[in-house]
Amino acid sequence: MTTTTLICDCNKTMTLDGPALTKALDPNATGSAKGLDSVHTLLCRREAGAFQRAAKSGDDVLVACTQESQLFLQLNQQTAGALSLAERPIRFVNIRETGGWSKDGVQATPKIAALLALAQLPDAAPVPTVSYQSKGRTVIIGAPQQAASAAAMLADKLDLSLLVQGPGAVPQTRALPVHAGAVTRLTGWLGAFELSWTQSNPIDLDLCTRCNACVDACPEGAIDFSYQIDLGKCSSQRDCVKACGAAGAIDFDRPARSVTEHFDLVLDLSAVPLITLHQPPQGYFHAADDAQLMAAVLQMREAVGEFEKPKFFNYKQKLCAHSRNEQIGCTACIDVCSAQAIRSDASRKGKSGGPGLAGISVEPHLCVGCGACTTVCPSGALSYATPGPDAQGQRLRTLLNTYARAGGRDAALLIHSQSGGAKLIGELGRAARTQAAVQGVPARVLPLDAWHTASIGMELWLSAIAYGASQVWVLMTDEEAPDYRAAVRAQMATAQAILSGLGFQGQHLTLIESSSVASLDQALQAKPAQCLAQPAGYRVLADKRATLELCLEHLMAQAPAVPDEMALPAASPFGGLLVNADACSMCLSCVSACPAGALADNPDKLQLRLIEKNCVQCGLCASTCPEAAITLKPRLLLADGGRQRRQLQVLNEVEPFCCVRCAKPFASPKAIELMLVKLGAHAMFQGAARERLQMCSDCRVIAMHSNPSEVRIDQL
Repeated sequence: MTTTTLICDCNKTMTLDGPALTKALDPNATGSAKGLDSVHTLLCRREAGAFQRAAKSGDDVLVACTQESQLFLQLNQQTAGALSLAERPIRFVNIRETGGWSKDGVQATPKIAALLALAQLPDAAPVPTVSYQSKGRTVIIGAPQQAASAAAMLADKLDLSLLVQGPGAVPQTRALPVHAGAVTRLTGWLGAFELSWTQSNPIDLDLCTRCNACVDACPEGAIDFSYQIDLGKCSSQRDCVKACGAAGAIDFDRPARSVTEHFDLVLDLSAVPLITLHQPPQGYFHAADDAQLMAAVLQMREAVGEFEKPKFFNYKQKLCAHSRNEQIGCTACIDVCSAQAIRSDASRKGKSGGPGLAGISVEPHLCVGCGACTTVCPSGALSYATPGPDAQGQRLRTLLNTYARAGGRDAALLIHSQSGGAKLIGELGRAARTQAAVQGVPARVLPLDAWHTASIGMELWLSAIAYGASQVWVLMTDEEAPDYRAAVRAQMATAQAILSGLGFQGQHLTLIESSSVASLDQALQAKPAQCLAQPAGYRVLADKRATLELCLEHLMAQAPAVPDEMALPAASPFGGLLVNADACSMCLSCVSACPAGALADNPDKLQLRLIEKNCVQCGLCASTCPEAAITLKPRLLLADGGRQRRQLQVLNEVEPFCCVRCAKPFASPKAIELMLVKLGAHAMFQGAARERLQMCSDCRVIAMHSNPSEVRIDQL
């Protein structure tokens, strides 16, 4: 379907060149130019009729304004003959704060064309969803009075229980269940929380009738309206037990018991949150002050029913380099996940995926879609799904190709989140409009939004450079976890090392950590780095390693200098192996452990071989090697135009040990040597028995049966 694009200079506060935009969005190139011949001034007011005509045309509609998006959505509903939003959604793109209002906004036509072309792309293919079901069963944990106050704001919408802790009066009326105790465990997510606590106080709040007889009877004042005995004050006179009488709520001999209940929602009013993750599970709310409490209450009141979210990731177990036969290799995804949604399945030992094959387990209900796991995954076993790398690559290519077609130079790609990052960029754009000292988003900086900035990794950064970008900047604000920053920084170090090693000048990849307009404005003024002379024509694939290979091939073709080898940081997904020939017994256990098919034997010779292109530096070979003879060597081998890393390299080769009886080769000399050292001193392997250790399996059987002094089983 054709797209009609409506642009507006927002009361003549920015410069828009309709003819230039029309030329840049040639339908044979990147997108539809329909509607760009008219530059509106007040589209949201006196020129609203133009929007209504576009809405009734049957075309897709793109409005280059996010400021008045709600107004346009309402206007579409009120326009007779316009398609409903369900039949034809209205799209919006921000060209004002992201470019038109910057100090060099008059030069922003290529960027605006690129942003319009990006906004015209069809939505990515739908992905599977993860479902939650909440019936509103809620537990409020905290001091009695705070918990009761919060309950008053939620009681009309939710099924509440209180777990009170510390001093304070509990509710006198039994309008809802009240428990007391110390929390021992809290796990789960929206609709599926499991809470365990220990009850150790002599007073059982469930049995207590709030008659206050115990309060009056206690001579030490150890009982107050919290109806929990202060055992530090109690002198064991047991007057309270007598006063409680038939109710039986007080029992000093009652053993401490553990209670476990299931809830849909959790409101935690503790000073220190029970779940300290940077990304707590959905359905868990911690409120340390009144502002946080009100925000939590507003969300919890609407948290009843069935909910869905995208399944943010795809996982291919056969590519996973985490474990083989209970040996641990790569743990990058487990280490970086701030939601603790990923755990090891190394102990499953073949229960899924095949003999000896185990990997990781990702709980989709806990996954918050940060995508950091997919960025650090060296093998591509984990890939981001919303959108997938191929769809994200199409966005990059469209953005950069359109920018170049419109005459733009030295593009800097600014990857930002759809929440905190977009908000900060908007603030920068508005400040540039009203403050002389603020430059705003430069004309060469192309913003690209993502659900989470950590979800875009090395294969897309390097592809952006291959497509013609001068730089790739990743903006992280206060919302990103520290682990994500460290992971992105480490991956950028590897990618930058590759670009620098190939002779490209300048800093191409930068992590911008900013939470203020001033710091972001300064960071965006950085000078361009060296661009490639010829943009790449390949498309980003769903397979991470395949995309990286395409990218490397193009970068090498355009590189000022291609070394035979370049060293890379320790976190690199590229590299080779060093084998200590003196220690290696050529058992070849590393070959069967390798998940990437990088290691291989030779059926004709006793060789250990490597295809370096396939090596993901997971370390499974090193952890599997019984002699600790293997060391990882992070590097990028580019000798012979990169062909050498695609060929089999011999890491170790030995002449086989030959049977002392028949001379048939059957083992490595090191393996026989180790066997003789370990077994040679044993009484069972002396004399002729020791010689049998140096025979092949056939000769060993013959020697045993032909020895007249050998004890036979029928002689026992």
